[in-house]
Amino acid sequence: MTTPLVKDRTYRSPMALVGGVLLLAIIGWLGIDALIRGHGRTPWLALAMMILLVPLVAAFTLRPAVFAGEDRLRIRNPFRVITLPWAEIAALRSGFSNEVVASSGAKYQLWAIPVSLRGRKRAARRTAKSEADAQRGRTAAAGPRSVGVGAGFRTVRDTDGAGGPVRAEADQIMDELRQLLESRSAAESARGEVTVRWAYEVAAPAVAGAVLLAILLAVG
Repeated sequence: MTTPLVKDRTYRSPMALVGGVLLLAIIGWLGIDALIRGHGRTPWLALAMMILLVPLVAAFTLRPAVFAGEDRLRIRNPFRVITLPWAEIAALRSGFSNEVVASSGAKYQLWAIPVSLRGRKRAARRTAKSEADAQRGRTAAAGPRSVGVGAGFRTVRDTDGAGGPVRAEADQIMDELRQLLESRSAAESARGEVTVRWAYEVAAPAVAGAVLLAILLAVG
């Protein structure tokens, strides 16, 4: 059995997973309570809302994932699954959102790797602090400085800090994907066609719930 050159990697948003579980728990609690204790049209309205909201919440929180393999990048977004061979990827871009650009020019957003502006600012602050600490260390290394202790003196020499710039987690993941793209884009096994599949298993229940809710509201 041939050992794969690249270990498969899966990327998901922990915050989205936590938020999705909490939202589903709230929807389930309120919905089931309305089904059991509601009167008149209330149970039907609660059922319609649950059929509508549960797939949508799961689609935008639990479903998104990015699977990076030896030959292909598979993106599972809320309503689509896109499979791109590495050879068909032109670029991986990071701006206000992370996206992959196919050789055809088509762009696909990476829902599972959201950009955090707060995370970037926090990383920038840590980088600035690290650089400032390193600068102070280099200044101290240029010559010892004396610090008074009682009637005598002792010599203090700071160590020189070493470390590169701090990167936000999403930016680190994008760097990993770019490294995979660079190393695998020329491989013969990484060639093929880009495929896009719509997630009807998510859209169909949501549409059914929306139709049922519209009927109930129209009937009054």
